[in-house]
Amino acid sequence: MRILLDACVPRSLRNSLSGHEVRTAPEMGWGDLDNGALLDAMAGDFDALVTVDKRLPEQQSIKDRPFGVVVSRARSNRLADLLPLVPGLRAALSTLGPGVVDEVAG
Repeated sequence: MRILLDACVPRSLRNSLSGHEVRTAPEMGWGDLDNGALLDAMAGDFDALVTVDKRLPEQQSIKDRPFGVVVSRARSNRLADLLPLVPGLRAALSTLGPGVVDEVAG
């Protein structure tokens, strides 16, 4: 699976997603894009977006997108707070389809 980590997600989270092709929004040159522009830019290149932006699904329509979104609901976006969610994140990614939003909470 081709996964994009949103700019608000620590890039070192990729180390916990072995078996997937993981890039970050800043690596792609998209670190400063707002949510709508980021979603448009990633279409066709990625299967999933991982974010901690809890409001993204409310602010953007995902249902017609060619990728899914996983929102990690951790206490903060620090790696230490996100690592306990990795098993749930991996499970969510394994069943995620286009146009689907899933949430992983700690």
